[in-house]
Amino acid sequence: MIINLPPRLGKSYTLTLFNQWVLGHDHSQRIISVSYNETLATRFAKGIRDGIDATKIDERVHIFADIFPGTHIKFGDAAASLWALDGQFFSFLATGFGGTITGVGCSIGIIDDPVKNHLEAANEAILEQQYQWYTDTFYSRVEEGGLKIIVMTRWASGDLAGRLIAKDPDAWHVVCLPACTDEAAHEMLCPSLLSWDRWQTILKTTSVEIAMANYQQQPMDVSGRLYDHFSTYAEFPKRPDGSLDFEEIICYTDTADTGADYLCGLVAGKRQGQEYMLDVLYSDKSMEVTEPLLADMLVRNRVQEAYIESNNGGRGFARNVEALMWSRSAWRGTRVIPRNQRQNKVARMLVGASYVMNNILYPKDWGTRWPDYQRAMTSFQRRGQNAHDDAPDATTGLAEIMTGGLAGRDKFMSGKGRRR
Repeated sequence: MIINLPPRLGKSYTLTLFNQWVLGHDHSQRIISVSYNETLATRFAKGIRDGIDATKIDERVHIFADIFPGTHIKFGDAAASLWALDGQFFSFLATGFGGTITGVGCSIGIIDDPVKNHLEAANEAILEQQYQWYTDTFYSRVEEGGLKIIVMTRWASGDLAGRLIAKDPDAWHVVCLPACTDEAAHEMLCPSLLSWDRWQTILKTTSVEIAMANYQQQPMDVSGRLYDHFSTYAEFPKRPDGSLDFEEIICYTDTADTGADYLCGLVAGKRQGQEYMLDVLYSDKSMEVTEPLLADMLVRNRVQEAYIESNNGGRGFARNVEALMWSRSAWRGTRVIPRNQRQNKVARMLVGASYVMNNILYPKDWGTRWPDYQRAMTSFQRRGQNAHDDAPDATTGLAEIMTGGLAGRDKFMSGKGRRR
């Protein structure tokens, strides 16, 4: 189960009661609970332990022993973060995220708020580390048939909950409740905890992306991303003879400006004002690797015009690609056109976003075919916090070919590439 709730709605309190209820019903249950850090983990474990071990001092107040009188903490085995019930070797272990849980297994595994705040949510390295720890360590600790519970704010689409749902949506029961349930009617999930008036104050004083993630469970990169949808196609348009029905096949390539950048080469078929994505090269490898890969892609797709950004060494890259097409495949059917792109990159992407969303068509399985490129496009933010902009930059260039943004072409690299 994955639970996404607004703050102050009793998530931790409910989890505490749930753990006590489980252990009261079945002493053989073993629980591992993971919190953001060791301090929070210990506090959570201590709350469960102390609730089970509570002494009744007021007859009007029900305690754990009133419901489960035969359940007791094992004497001498009641450390705050690791303890057992009478007759058991181990009942509860609490640790911080990424902590050591080797040597023990559990019937119930709980992860509670692994992401600290919006800053961590924007850090792809941290999100990747958390996912790897879940798959490599935590998952193996939950025994066959065990229950996994993840309680967290949906800060980012690539956070732990988002990646697990995307990988296997049928495996998870998701409870996701926004603080504001009906904006038009001013309806709130729990007005006594968060009223409509206070919600409006939060929206005015807090970043929209942070407020929507924290209270509405809309990941920051969803509410703030540049592209809110992508258009897809099921089959290539074809002529009666079965050949592809494109006016022209083109390619746009954004070369890697620095060693940390990605080369992004996109091949598309132009047809009736739209572009059908046919092939993608998205790589952070060196030019010695990407030059032959791009040359082969141009030949493989019988590209007729290939635009290559010539900034920062791109012109030399373009010459090498043209030479490789001939030396590797004896192919001169592609006109290589270098482009010196000096316009503001952000402004170009903002202007071209609408065309990209509605007129560049991707195969339905593009996320499987080109996962790194797809992830770069779907997560790109309208305002900052982007590790790389190579994918949307190249895609914008592809859009500009169709919309006239590349009018006034530079001269071809050579006269060899004219289409016959």
